[in-house]
Amino acid sequence: MGKLTGFLEYEREAPGYRPVEERIRDYFEIDLGLPEERLRKQGARCMDCGVPFCHIGCPLGNVIPDWNDLVYRRRWREALQALHSTNNFPEFTGRVCPAPCESACVLGLTADPVTIKSIEKAIIDRGFEEGWIRPEPPATRTGKSVAVVGSGPAGLAAAQQLNRAGHLVTLFERADRLGGLLRYGIPDFKLEKRCVDRRLEQMAEEGIRFETNVTAGRDIGVAELLRFDAVCLAGGATRPRDLPAPGRQLEGIHFAMDFLRQQNRRVAGDLIPAQEEIVATGKRVVILGGGDTGSDCLGTAIRQGAREVHQFELLPMPPRQRTESMPWPTYPAILRASSAHEEGGVRRWSVWTQAFSGENGCVSRLQAVEVEFGPPDSRGVCPMTEIPDTEFEQEADLVLLALGFLHPEHDPLLSGLGVKLDGRGNAAVGENHTTSVPGVFAAGDMERGQSLVVWAIAGGRRAAHHIDKFLMDRSFLPL
Repeated sequence: MGKLTGFLEYEREAPGYRPVEERIRDYFEIDLGLPEERLRKQGARCMDCGVPFCHIGCPLGNVIPDWNDLVYRRRWREALQALHSTNNFPEFTGRVCPAPCESACVLGLTADPVTIKSIEKAIIDRGFEEGWIRPEPPATRTGKSVAVVGSGPAGLAAAQQLNRAGHLVTLFERADRLGGLLRYGIPDFKLEKRCVDRRLEQMAEEGIRFETNVTAGRDIGVAELLRFDAVCLAGGATRPRDLPAPGRQLEGIHFAMDFLRQQNRRVAGDLIPAQEEIVATGKRVVILGGGDTGSDCLGTAIRQGAREVHQFELLPMPPRQRTESMPWPTYPAILRASSAHEEGGVRRWSVWTQAFSGENGCVSRLQAVEVEFGPPDSRGVCPMTEIPDTEFEQEADLVLLALGFLHPEHDPLLSGLGVKLDGRGNAAVGENHTTSVPGVFAAGDMERGQSLVVWAIAGGRRAAHHIDKFLMDRSFLPL
């Protein structure tokens, strides 16, 4: 390493956010980043471990010590090459990944881990600013055709890899714009869509054909899909988990993604018909679910001018530090606060929503109770019991269900193809991402279930390798 004692000399410094009172008035990204010299010091903290566990923490296997050191040495273009060698879209992971690599950082055993995610974002943003990122069309074409269904991170990664292997790739997206979850799930204050658009422009210039407003299995039939030499299913796990409680039919209770999708459309300049609008302005909002989607709803509701926002989580509040059940280098389930939690709202844990009520067909309150969980039984399930005398009501004009996702939508595509499903309702795949239908592969959340952007990119890259091998009997694409 260029600075052998860097981890002893420099403290961890994470980039700050724009001031709360400023950022809640717009939907621009909140991350301020770090100046180059301070980033170099953060890169110098990397110890070049004999066994760099950050590689294991990262689903993509990013060669993190290499580009940390290259940043310290001001060799930014080489750092970009190292970053792109394992990750097609560092601009996405550098913004929205929870950084399991940092939880696995060896320095984190005795001190604060290296700011890997911040360095990654700085490298890729500099690459775009300097004009180093250009289209990379294949030198030759194989004549083989591949259909990719879904333009989220898994589909985009698979499409780019397969195109660079020389195949003719057509990507089908049912929405009016490309990007999947990146476009219509993640708020702009976390991921401005210019980051998605500039990458899509590169991919189009590389020769990938994009078809939007096309629902696979309906607008393009199964028979037509199977005329391609291979098919990659990357439609995501988009079936939301519902809460079948009394009063669920009342107006004002919505799935979180419907709320987030509308706001992303507004930021993009779309007009939402008044009768379809889901807005938090001036309302008492309750978000059910304490994960990333719930946090995104919180930040969006605050920006829309909600009167008040409460966020309820069924599970107990996580510990603030690692416990024996979450040893290093695993990604620990500890208490985390997002940027949205710094902006306002009230968080509560161990709350079970039992019913909704209201007037004139609209929700106005919910009934809930505090719960506790016992030790796991023989099946590994922690039984939940209500805590006596903890029942309460919460006023609510808007309730957002951010309870996660069950599995992919089965109709019309998976059912039409006859793809077998696993026990959780996902597309069942073998080790090579193959489904039960010859020539049809699956990647990302469609076969894994709800997960992280970094896992989706990794799945898309692996699926591309196996599709290339299926078509050509061998593949030089990395796994």
